[in-house]
Amino acid sequence: MRALYLCMAGAALASSSAVAEMDISGMAGVDTRYFFQDAAYPGQERVQLSAFLEPEVYTEWNDGLDSLLFKPFARVDNVDSERSHFDIRELQWLHLADTWETRVGIGKVFWGQTESLHLVDIINQTDMVEGVDGEDKLGQPMVNFRTFGDFGTVSAFVLPYFRERTFAGQDGRMRPPLPIDADGAVYESDDEEQHIDYALRWQKSIGTWEVGLSWFDGTSREPELVAPDLTSENPVVLPYYAQINQLGVDLLKVQGAWLLKFEGIYRTGQSEDFGAFVAGFERTSVGVFDTQYDLGVLVEYQYDERENNYFATGQNDLMAGLRWVLNDIDGTEVLAGIIQDLDDTSTYSAFIEASSRMTDNWRWRLDGYFFSSDDIDDTYYFIRRDDHIQFTLEYFF
Repeated sequence: MRALYLCMAGAALASSSAVAEMDISGMAGVDTRYFFQDAAYPGQERVQLSAFLEPEVYTEWNDGLDSLLFKPFARVDNVDSERSHFDIRELQWLHLADTWETRVGIGKVFWGQTESLHLVDIINQTDMVEGVDGEDKLGQPMVNFRTFGDFGTVSAFVLPYFRERTFAGQDGRMRPPLPIDADGAVYESDDEEQHIDYALRWQKSIGTWEVGLSWFDGTSREPELVAPDLTSENPVVLPYYAQINQLGVDLLKVQGAWLLKFEGIYRTGQSEDFGAFVAGFERTSVGVFDTQYDLGVLVEYQYDERENNYFATGQNDLMAGLRWVLNDIDGTEVLAGIIQDLDDTSTYSAFIEASSRMTDNWRWRLDGYFFSSDDIDDTYYFIRRDDHIQFTLEYFF
């Protein structure tokens, strides 16, 4: 698959360069993770270093009606070999018309409104070795047609190739006691990663509401975990990818300083059919305490019918957070919060995300994640000793 990506990239860029100039930009950086506690499992380190590169090549022609975007990504990690990886985040041809557009290639699509969980966001696979928050995504091969008018915007997707989720390796942190063998993935469909998936989304602004309805039919991006064979010499956990149907709705209401947010899904086809939702608000005080600063308060409630699923962490949880925007020339922002399990006071997670520019080309980021659980059946129990901060220096070119 990697060879196919590289061939597509080379052919596309070669053909486009004959008719248009290319703009080259991007980002490179280094980061270090420091874990506050000794590892729960053998072979794991307390300090983890890595470097990454994400260039971006863009060209357009036909008076801007056609364009090509190429964005590869590579990371090298000194501890976890599974975190050293390469991916094409985007390699996509865009064609624009008056009331429609098409995108063909490898792309990234985001659906959703809430802060703490993105339940309806299902097109791209999560790149779990990049961050524990699940915000980083792998590039998804797709054909996308979108049309827009007074009826709103309708997007249709054909997804001809499935991307398997990445997981930390034997020496990586933030994993269960036995590592997850991503290469040993098991599929419900005989077509495995060649299964063709379909998705449809409608979105429209109705008064002060932003409304989105979505449907997905295909291979679940969220695997279930197959119990290991403990009699084998090196037992591992295998991811199982079922065929699912998912209906989703997302809502955003803007009312003065208030943002009201909701995401809900109903999914069938896995080991159990289930519903889940996230609902909450964000209220921003501009110029708080007669300063130039803005302070936002975030509260969201998470509900998931599933009880015994490694990736279903928000069964009955409450998130509360603060977003501090300094409105300075460096664009400094800080977001911090805690997610409390309402069924078990010992189970919670907390996070802090901060960033600021140092110069026009350099930016620093600080991310911290903290976990607690005394319940051996809870996901956070397996990563309870993985509290860490990550400091990143980014260079933009």
